[in-house]
Amino acid sequence: MKTATIEPFFATLKAANPAPVSELEYTSVFELLTAVLLSAQATDVGVNKATRRLFPAANTPQKILALGLDGLEGYIKSIGLYHSKAKHLMETCRILVERHGGEVPRTREALEALPGVGRKTANVVLNVAFGEPTMAVDTHVFRVGNRTGLAPGKTPYEVEMQLIKRVPPAYLEHAHHWLILLGRYVCLARTPQCWRCAVAPFCDYEPKTPAP
Repeated sequence: MKTATIEPFFATLKAANPAPVSELEYTSVFELLTAVLLSAQATDVGVNKATRRLFPAANTPQKILALGLDGLEGYIKSIGLYHSKAKHLMETCRILVERHGGEVPRTREALEALPGVGRKTANVVLNVAFGEPTMAVDTHVFRVGNRTGLAPGKTPYEVEMQLIKRVPPAYLEHAHHWLILLGRYVCLARTPQCWRCAVAPFCDYEPKTPAP
């Protein structure tokens, strides 16, 4: 994607959705962290179903710890990999209580030191909760970055660095949400729906199939 087309690419996405938000449901920074931690290799819809049961019963690190591991697993067993996710979440809650006064830290280093929290999860929390211009590269952002030519890279980190470099500052705060939604609903993995894509004129991809 040529540099000159990046601004209109994002201007078009912004015009269609001026204030994009995460599709994960949460009401606090800790709930957001929990939901993102649980969302690895799971859908937002599936995570929301589980957290609608979990959060009314336990929505702080202290309350999660009080559930115990078996109790926590009972709430999230509908989510894939729930055994390991429950262990990670329990240990994360313990660290939050012991080292951070029960609060979610605001630095990448402290976030990535939490069990089950990798770079992508840290980027989501830093961006969504604290408004930092980070780029959380999930499977959708990785695909869109490469397919459109906006941010080609062989690894999520390479795509992230390209996005940080190429996305105009005015769009950095919401860019990863726009790209996620584009990949989730239009720029699909197997059959990108170019015929109904608002940013197709700016994209490097050449459709392999005609419109229906």
